[in-house]
Amino acid sequence: MSKKGPLISGAPLPLAAMSSSSAKNEVNKTVHPFSRAQLEGLMTKRFFYIQAFEIYGGVAGLYDYGPMGAALQANIISAWRNHFILEEEMLELDTTIMTPYEVLKTSGHVDKFADWMCKDSKNGEIFRADHLVEGVLEARLKGDEQARAGGSAPKADVPAEKTKKKKVKAEAVKLDDAVKAEYENVLAQIDNYGGPELGQLIKKYDIRAPESGNEVSEPIEFNLMFGTNIGPTGALKGYLRPETAQGHFVNFSRLLDFNSGRVPFASAHIGKSFRNEISPRAGLLRVREFTMAEIEHFVDPLDKKHIRFDEVKDVKLSFLPKDVQQAGQTTLVEKTVGEAVSSGMVDNETLGYFLARINLYLLKIGIDPSRLRFRQHMANEMAHYASDCWDAEIQTSYGWIECVGCADRSAYDLTVHAKKTKRDLTVQKLHKEPKIYEKWVPEIERKALGPKFKKDAKAVEEAILALDQEQLASLASQLKNGPAKVPETDFEVSSPELLKIELKTIKEMVREFTPNVIEPSFGLGRIFYALLEHSFWSRAEDKDRGVLSFAPLVAPIKVLVVPISSNEKLSPLVRDVAARLRRNGIAARVDDSSATIGKRYSRNDELGTPFACTLDFASVSHGTMTLRERDTTKQLIGKIDDVIAVIKGLCEATSSWEEAEQKLEKYSGEQAA
Repeated sequence: MSKKGPLISGAPLPLAAMSSSSAKNEVNKTVHPFSRAQLEGLMTKRFFYIQAFEIYGGVAGLYDYGPMGAALQANIISAWRNHFILEEEMLELDTTIMTPYEVLKTSGHVDKFADWMCKDSKNGEIFRADHLVEGVLEARLKGDEQARAGGSAPKADVPAEKTKKKKVKAEAVKLDDAVKAEYENVLAQIDNYGGPELGQLIKKYDIRAPESGNEVSEPIEFNLMFGTNIGPTGALKGYLRPETAQGHFVNFSRLLDFNSGRVPFASAHIGKSFRNEISPRAGLLRVREFTMAEIEHFVDPLDKKHIRFDEVKDVKLSFLPKDVQQAGQTTLVEKTVGEAVSSGMVDNETLGYFLARINLYLLKIGIDPSRLRFRQHMANEMAHYASDCWDAEIQTSYGWIECVGCADRSAYDLTVHAKKTKRDLTVQKLHKEPKIYEKWVPEIERKALGPKFKKDAKAVEEAILALDQEQLASLASQLKNGPAKVPETDFEVSSPELLKIELKTIKEMVREFTPNVIEPSFGLGRIFYALLEHSFWSRAEDKDRGVLSFAPLVAPIKVLVVPISSNEKLSPLVRDVAARLRRNGIAARVDDSSATIGKRYSRNDELGTPFACTLDFASVSHGTMTLRERDTTKQLIGKIDDVIAVIKGLCEATSSWEEAEQKLEKYSGEQAA
């Protein structure tokens, strides 16, 4: 997953897509505008998540998940494992969090895994430079909108992550149309700017610290990895891993052997990663410790087709290609995955296949399709290892948030690790027919090379063996006329005393190559938060009655079991129904408190519980119970066995509420005792 994640503020958004339960169109979820403050209050009240070490004042960028949050995350992960690892027959890994310095130095993270930061010139407050530029320019555009509407200048929310948690004022000042267009152009390609360009923008537009109004320093690079020492003496330097990917690459030869030496194949890993964020604000969207789910799909660089591509080629996605962004626009391009690949907009079938599978997964767990897009990385923001990369971005009240990165890492990682360790990280593939071709082959006279170059002999040999065919042909031609320099070195060799280069006919039975890697990388915390926003709404009759419309697939609790009273005659049946639900793999919770039935329903609607079973005295005598659907509050009634069977089908997504209405009777009042 790339280290960047655009956070672009936006206007209030339409409410979430509903769960897989029925009669969705009968519920108006947009009566009340979305309130982030109300959602955050609910998260705290119901202990979905909370800032870590809260009683000590909290630590920025670290969060603890409570019972509901932990269960929701576990269900998101379970759905991910089923959708990817099980369905795609992936090889699952669990690798260590602590990573030696040399591994991350080789991979490029020590030198390149950084963001640009700048400081308030007087009070030292730190900002991430791209987020600062975004926040200030967007606040000015908001002020322009207010001025053109003839309104006052109320305080406008600038995303806390980009500036500061407090609110800043967006002045209601009209902008010249040319200036406005210039701001919009900058914002459309903000992720394409490096530190020097951001510094120029800060100067050009007189961007200052939002709260203090002070000037800010030139942007400087800040490496995001947490350093650590391994062992009691601290002799072995290392880092907490910033991603799980390197664990796949250093274990590649064993994975290949486990897969009988065949490619393509994929490995997968779910685990914690760590990034020392410059400004960890905006809740779960930018944190220092988070859960990632990453896939490394190893593929032949000469054949990036996917065997299951036909299954997804007609999936339509909303694309934001790099050329559109570089033109200063954000207009989405609607295409099927097949069209995107055939046109060359998406580089290859395997990359396109995973974009479609990512889309299907996000919709399956409850992300609103109208607020999901795939944005292509521009040249300057492309990770050092990637040849093409698309981000699945989800729109929230903070703007468009990168939640999944899908990159073609080419052969970068395996190549650099093989070179550093001198280990074979290649694949051997048997040709169907022998391949015959001519090849320039160097033959080094090592007995003469040693005395000639002494301590440099090894370096000379490595330089010769690293030459490509064009360089070998050129050197062979030069050696016919006497001694010649080895390309890109100062070493001079002669032929045939030290080196012979001959054009030989090769009959190749086996092809050896370093696989390319397609990597989908999921930030599960960001997906978790986006799902909360997309699922949250308030009842039309009472804006304080919040509801989380989780799909049954991911809901922490699937069924609420509610006895009509606390009478002991109901207790055995209540316990039996709850136990039977759990034996069927359905998470059930009993609420036998003294609160009214309505209040018990309401507080479990806040927890996102899709269904509720109500038991009364008629349940004891007739063996029936009612089934309530959370969003519509509709109720059905039937025999307990039948109701449990219906719930199982609903939770496993093998049946719908409409089908449930065919199997059970509508319920409109109390059962006859």
